Amino acid sequence: MSEAKQWAVASASPALIGVVGAGIMGAGIAQVAAQAGHAVLLLDLREGAAAAAIAQTAKALEALVAKGRMEADECAAVLARIQPALSLAELKDAALVIEVIVEKLEPKQALLRELDALLGEAAIIATNTSSISVTALANGMSHPSRLVGMHFFNPVPLMKLVEVVWGAETDAGVAQTIESLARRWGKTPVHAKSTPGFIVNRIARPFYAEALALLQEQAGTPAQIDRALRSAGFRMGPCELMDLIGHDTNFLVTQSVFEANFGDKRYMPSLVQKALVDGGRLGRKAGKGFYVGLPEAAAKVAAPQQGLAAIGVVGRGALADRLAACLDLKGLSYTRGESADWNGLVIGDVHVHLSSGVSAAQLAVEWHHPELAVMDWPLAPDRIDGLALAFAPRVSPAGVAAVEDVWRTLGWEPLQLRDVPGLAVARTVAMLVNEGADAVWQGVCDEPSADLACKLGVNYPAGPFEWLSSVGAEAVVALLDGLFAGYRSERYRVSPLLQQRRWSAAR
Repeated sequence: MSEAKQWAVASASPALIGVVGAGIMGAGIAQVAAQAGHAVLLLDLREGAAAAAIAQTAKALEALVAKGRMEADECAAVLARIQPALSLAELKDAALVIEVIVEKLEPKQALLRELDALLGEAAIIATNTSSISVTALANGMSHPSRLVGMHFFNPVPLMKLVEVVWGAETDAGVAQTIESLARRWGKTPVHAKSTPGFIVNRIARPFYAEALALLQEQAGTPAQIDRALRSAGFRMGPCELMDLIGHDTNFLVTQSVFEANFGDKRYMPSLVQKALVDGGRLGRKAGKGFYVGLPEAAAKVAAPQQGLAAIGVVGRGALADRLAACLDLKGLSYTRGESADWNGLVIGDVHVHLSSGVSAAQLAVEWHHPELAVMDWPLAPDRIDGLALAFAPRVSPAGVAAVEDVWRTLGWEPLQLRDVPGLAVARTVAMLVNEGADAVWQGVCDEPSADLACKLGVNYPAGPFEWLSSVGAEAVVALLDGLFAGYRSERYRVSPLLQQRRWSAAR
């Protein structure tokens, strides 16, 4: 059965769909399938759970009707297509069954083996696992070729992305059929090989990990780090996002990816987050996490305190050009010198280097210029309201004031961090690019899928290869090399794909 047309769910008329697990994800999947015209049987072994989930779905759809975003007849039709099932046997005629039970290997394997024995040979079995190997889940099935990952994102009715995950024995026709089905359900599918974290949960790890590393070094506050990342185009900062997700959930996913990669330092869980979990500070659902309740709105940028020092943009490349664009946007006058061996700004006597993964203190010694600072990458010139910087130990108070006045004139809060390599945005984005590059290098997905998955699955402003294209391989590799040297940690090793891109660009 290698052709998609032989799988029952590929028929022209909407086939019967089974969903096992009536939690938030299972209920959402059932709703999406019913809205696409399928009859859906929703099963949960917890007494009354399926009926309660359907009732909750009814409330959500009726709210849409009240807001004029859905017709009453459509709402009634969708709800009529979702029925609770009382036993697994009721799903025997389903063309597709999606399991959405607890994220543990053994219970999932047991259920999948039962489904394999129950369902007809033309039925497909899908798992919504977010991190468990599809190959491992298929172990023990009589027909492992019909098992595929169908990883949705929460909230399922709103999030467009579906990762179609291939296990070692997944039939190509099964994967292609699920891709087509996801499109018919209004979703955007991307294909992924079954490796730890798949695409999104793997590539996204640095967004949390680098913020947690900065907090462990006491480099800044959660509010400073969040503001810096929002200014780079992210909808939420990493600390507020972890509060929203729940630190227990985020910590467990990190542990799972770390263990599945045999303790690779790149995925190491954080002591900062473990302390939050141990202390019951789980985020919004507990009323406290990094923040108590919701984060406060970012304060307005204060007015500059003195006349501006002379400004110069130095160096070449995409990041230097972005700096010039920021100054142009505010109508500030500056000189431009492209012959320097570094990139950044000259503000009075202070040389402000764009971060290359090296601390300001080290650069001040290497360049024999004590009046030196390091600034973060300005990735979104039209929306920056806070940009991180760090000063070398011997910068004068007048020099600090001159730089901060330029920041405020540009409309940026000067987010002064401890002088750590890479600051906030630069190290985070470089690591996201690096993780995406390794995913492609290792055959997990292709470049367009990596970009699409990050934008649709976690709402990033760009995908890893879009950032790579806009910033340049030289800047990304230089920053990672700086971090690698500064921390002497394999966590910051450069992907072979990035090395090749840098060498290709140098020719």
